[in-house]
Amino acid sequence: MSVLLHPTYFPSIAQFIAIANAKDLVFEVADNYQKQTYRNRTLIYAANGKLALTIPVKYSQKNRQLYRDIEISNTSNWQLLHWKSLESAYKTSPFFDYYEDELRPLFFYNTNKLLDHNFKCFETILDCLQLENLNVTTTTCFEKEVPHKNLRHLVNARKERQIDLSPYTQVFCNKHGFIQNLSILDLVFNEGPNALNYLESHIL
Repeated sequence: MSVLLHPTYFPSIAQFIAIANAKDLVFEVADNYQKQTYRNRTLIYAANGKLALTIPVKYSQKNRQLYRDIEISNTSNWQLLHWKSLESAYKTSPFFDYYEDELRPLFFYNTNKLLDHNFKCFETILDCLQLENLNVTTTTCFEKEVPHKNLRHLVNARKERQIDLSPYTQVFCNKHGFIQNLSILDLVFNEGPNALNYLESHIL
């Protein structure tokens, strides 16, 4: 099965369920950039509940811009802020220390293009999951009708569909209960090597 997805910042668990169960993965890179999507945002489980980590970007609604051309705004130290938020949220999780050395460099290097950074994060997560034999390609032009399973809607943060996932133990679940469909980071830090089995056991 081939699936079509938008590259996002540390994709959601739902996106990675699609990825883990796909033979061929096609990333949409020929679209226009849109605000309030997961292109530059990921959701984690912090002490007070759901927390959005957002990459600041240089974007103007006056002129349409292609996603692949969007630049990151590095006027603030957003990478360090995101890393400290992850440390605060997951330092006591079972597998944070296990993956820390692989993930930490993503928050301490110079990065300019949003799409490039998202791909770098994606490739690192593939390594963490040991997800192999996945054929990854990108689009060359935007098409409404596609010959793939079209899951581009998963990028939309404003119209997110309810997805029923099996509960797993989360760091702050005793305070706020199980929170569905967070960043893949939440699953990786809490489930470790079992994360891939979890993903493959679900179907969208």
